[in-house]
Formats: sequence, C-alpha cells, structure tokens
Amino acid sequence: MSDKKEQAYGENPVKVRDTDQYKEEYIHEFVEKWDELIDWNKRAEGEGEFFIETLKEIGAERVLDVATGTGFHSVRLVQNGFDVISADGSPHMLAKAFDNAREQGVLLHTREADWRWLNRDIHNKYDAIICLGNSFTHLFSERDRRKALAEFYAALKHDGVLVLDQRNYDRILDHGFSSKHVYYYCGTDVSVEPIHIDEGLTRFKYKFQDDSEFYLNMFPLRKDYTRRLMHEVGFQTINTYGDFQETFSEDEPDYFIHVAEKKYPEELNENS
Repeated sequence: MSDKKEQAYGENPVKVRDTDQYKEEYIHEFVEKWDELIDWNKRAEGEGEFFIETLKEIGAERVLDVATGTGFHSVRLVQNGFDVISADGSPHMLAKAFDNAREQGVLLHTREADWRWLNRDIHNKYDAIICLGNSFTHLFSERDRRKALAEFYAALKHDGVLVLDQRNYDRILDHGFSSKHVYYYCGTDVSVEPIHIDEGLTRFKYKFQDDSEFYLNMFPLRKDYTRRLMHEVGFQTINTYGDFQETFSEDEPDYFIHVAEKKYPEELNENS
C-alpha cells in the first residue's frame, strides 16, 4: 500500500487523463477526510430506500459493490440483509471501509480489484452489481469503459442488474457547474467545485475546514453516451433516474442513476 503524502499530477495537472491516476489520487490523507465530505446520516436520509428497494424488487441477494469507497453502501446493504462483497481499486479506501463497518458492528468481505480485470480477482456470479459515487468517471478511455462494463456483465447472473450512477455532466459541460449538494456531498465546511472543465476532463477541487486541498480528475460522461455503451456491451433494458426520481427535467438532477438489466425482456424470450 502506497504511503505517499501528496497527490501526484506533475507539472500540468489538466493534461493528466489516465485511468490509472486514481492510484495517485486516493492517498491516505485524502481517504481519511472523505467522510467529512459525505455525512453518512444525511446521505442515508437523502437517498432513502432507493437502492435497497431497487435490489429487493429484482430479488437480489448476492451483491457486488465494485466502488466501495469508505463503505457507506456496503454497510447499508449488509444491514438490510444482503450478502455483499465489497471491492475497490484503492487499498486505502478498503481499509477505511473495513474500519467504518466494524464501528457499526458489520464485517465487510473486501477485495482489491481493478474493474478492467474484475473477474480475475472477483469470483462467482452476482444478482446485482452496484457502481456508485460517480466512480465510473475515473475511466478515461472508451476502451477502459467498455472493458469494465463487459467485466461487470460477465460477473452478473443471467438475470442480473447493474446499478451505476454518474454526475449530471451534461449540465456541467453545457451550462457550467452548480449543485444543490442534497444527496451526495452532505458534509459541513467542505467545498467541492470543478476548477477545469472541457469535453475530456473535469478537475474537481475538494477543500476542507483545515484548508487542506485535494483533487480528482474525472472524465465527464454524458448520460446518453453512458446508456449507449451499456446497450452495446449487452445490457437490454436501462432505466435512468434523476436524483432518484423516475420523471425529471434533464438539467435539474445532480446525479443520474442507471439501472441496467442483463436479461432479455419477456416479450423477446416468448418470440425467440
């Protein structure tokens, strides 16, 4: 596990557009502050039972959380009776998630895994995979995005479901940044804002109460592009929600949540 004290972006940070950069971003100091950014209680209140009810509706029991972060969703799912494997590409995040869960009386089963080679490190098939917290935007090349989605698809059972969220980058790219910060960034005395925006990069600055600053370089995924990639990889039916609502104005939500089904619709099965 790397013990680097500073994030490494080189002389020109906005030129750093590489999927593997996440290994340099989630250093120990940043991860330790992450829960100041996302208040668990407020996040649970904002999300309500959306993810829990979505997974229960499809009869999911075994769930793979591929973007565990500091453990929020993994812990909630375990507390609600799901059998969860918690994966992440950052060992610092997994360590923090394990400690957070233990404080709440939950034992997480953690795995370090890169999505592009997910099935090398994660075994068995799952009823559902969740990829939340805007994490999919760490993938900077279309090849990496397709590879990751294909790995998710392969790790699901024949009737499995992928639940993946993303920021509303369409609004950011077309109209500039604004956010209600209702659902995700619920901490106090923390500012989150993009300091660079173009079609290939959104660079976010995270400033904490002690004046420490950290950064994340993210690829600004457009909603319809993400949906198209999911379809092309093989997902059949994709329902997209805006801030957990089925009906929404395109510019309004902070986040989109895609619920992608692997199985063919019943009418196609009947006609095959």
